[in-house]
Amino acid sequence: MSKETIQILIAMVVYMAAVIGIGLVYARRANKNSEAYFLGGRSLGPWVTAMSAEASDMSGWLLMGLPGVAYWCGLADAAWTAIGLALGTYLNWLLVSKRLRRYSIRANNSITLPEFFSNRFREKSKVIMMLSAAFILIFFTVYAASCFVTCGKLFSTLFGAEYVTMLIVGAVFVLLYTVLGGFLAESASDFMQAIVMIVALAVIVIISTVNAGGVGEVVDNAGKIPGFLDFFGLATPVVEGDQQLVAAGAPLFGEASDYSFLSICSCLAWGLGYFGMPQVLLRFMAIRKESELKRSRRIAMVWVVVSLGVAVIIGIVGRQLYPTAHLTKASAENIFITLTTSSLPAIVAGFVMAGILAATISSSDSYLLIAASAFAKNIFQGVCKKNATDKQVMWITRITLVALTVIGVLIALDENSVIFEIVSFAWAGFGATFGPLMIFSLFWKRTTRAGAIAGMISGGGMVFLWKLVISQLGGVFAIYELLPAFIFSSICIVVVSLLSKKPSAEIEADFAAVASGNVADC
Repeated sequence: MSKETIQILIAMVVYMAAVIGIGLVYARRANKNSEAYFLGGRSLGPWVTAMSAEASDMSGWLLMGLPGVAYWCGLADAAWTAIGLALGTYLNWLLVSKRLRRYSIRANNSITLPEFFSNRFREKSKVIMMLSAAFILIFFTVYAASCFVTCGKLFSTLFGAEYVTMLIVGAVFVLLYTVLGGFLAESASDFMQAIVMIVALAVIVIISTVNAGGVGEVVDNAGKIPGFLDFFGLATPVVEGDQQLVAAGAPLFGEASDYSFLSICSCLAWGLGYFGMPQVLLRFMAIRKESELKRSRRIAMVWVVVSLGVAVIIGIVGRQLYPTAHLTKASAENIFITLTTSSLPAIVAGFVMAGILAATISSSDSYLLIAASAFAKNIFQGVCKKNATDKQVMWITRITLVALTVIGVLIALDENSVIFEIVSFAWAGFGATFGPLMIFSLFWKRTTRAGAIAGMISGGGMVFLWKLVISQLGGVFAIYELLPAFIFSSICIVVVSLLSKKPSAEIEADFAAVASGNVADC
């Protein structure tokens, strides 16, 4: 191991030690009871709420996946996706946050998303709770796998070690940290990691742009690649197998392809996913005061817009500085690592590399914890053993965390996995399964329990059907699966709700109290 590699390792170890320290600080408070462990006792301030929500949401794909898309095929795909995400973030904070915070208290002080949906409809048989917990387990396990892929790629690229070994090391670290501190530690560390992520992005984009000769030089060179800087066109790498061809030291591109209205809709549809993202929705429920959500929204939007914009620019700049360094779509996701290690002193590069680690940890701990809580709190205690003690729930949670980590590692074993593609599928799953149901539950009092069940099953099922079967037909059917699944779920909720018996007087009273703001802010 070289001197530079050792310096990078030291910097990252220091960072990881700080993360573990946060877990130790919050361990006692987090393990007080299940509400403290899963929701932090509704004690988050506006800054922690905003920053932890966005850090847990963005994950490693912000520093690897999104720059990789821009590096591989230019501006359009990455930019339209970023625009969709920014719009979705704003609308989610504006429309959903206050109503959900209020409704989760009215709905028997719900502390998990499945519990909220179940209590919202006052169900006795807990079918909604079981279904929503099952979907969370499925999609968050896939999500966690994408984070483990990030860990494996990061460590194997930096230290020249085997991908699988580094994958396991990263997964074990995330597991230990999540078991230790619960939601409070996760939120506090996510706040720190959000800062690390945005600083890392800013440092690299500034230094890389200077090294490339300035903004004008970057634009001029990128503009020579057909479609690379077009909003309505797409660069087309010439590939043989999965490898981009090179001639005279330059990567080969074909004619730019048209970027259709359908493609734009697919990218913008990413914004719909926010309405069903448990890791973000839980922050709305956990803030200490509803009145502080407005400030949180402003903080979150600044962070999101800056981070997404800079991540896209990094991919563009990287293609000019290192045009032939990454010749496959999977390898392109390492451009941030390449720029960092080549532009900065080793010890500084190590701390910037911690930005990737920060993004990965901030997401994977959220995914694992929410998935484990879905099983332990909503299936084990909610259905199987209703008289289970808090201690038993906590033990089942930890056992579930281990099992989910193992499954996530197995999914992530393929070194050629593309982080962006894994995330896009899980994102669609959550957006279509919970997004329409969340909106209708909060804003349409005629929504019924039967409609909620139909919406979840149709949305989650359509994601699989569209991705694995219908999209293979190509053409108009190649649209991102989230959009048709979201629409289909919404239709099913409306139709089945109108065909089923109207909600009870108690459910309507709950809805009216929440709509009027007549709920104690605790």
